[in-house]
Amino acid sequence: MTTMQNNARSAYTQNAVGTASPGTLLVMLFDRLVLDCERGLRATMARDNLAANTQYVHAQSIVSHLQGSLDTEGWTGGRELMALYAYLQRRLIQANVRHDPKAGREVVALTRHLRDTWKRAAQLADQGA
Repeated sequence: MTTMQNNARSAYTQNAVGTASPGTLLVMLFDRLVLDCERGLRATMARDNLAANTQYVHAQSIVSHLQGSLDTEGWTGGRELMALYAYLQRRLIQANVRHDPKAGREVVALTRHLRDTWKRAAQLADQGA
């Protein structure tokens, strides 16, 4: 990719993020989380531990951000969601440190489910707005 293409892509991404609703931003974050988990699992299956580590560490960073921004007292279910994020963190670490494809498949399935749930919630919120 050329520098001009990279600059155009960066500008497009910044504009998309800058104009997105909070629900859409959350879905975008989960899209990246799913992608990181899928890539981590593929790398684990290929025995490319360095690539798996890179992907899983980035996924952990996203989950940490989700945990840090979650208001557990602000709405019903906040504490349960925090517990789910904590479980996801543990499984990401296990997938990475133990090179465990079972844990990798679990985090892929879990993050896909969470992403799809938040996507549907964002759609419903946008319809009601």
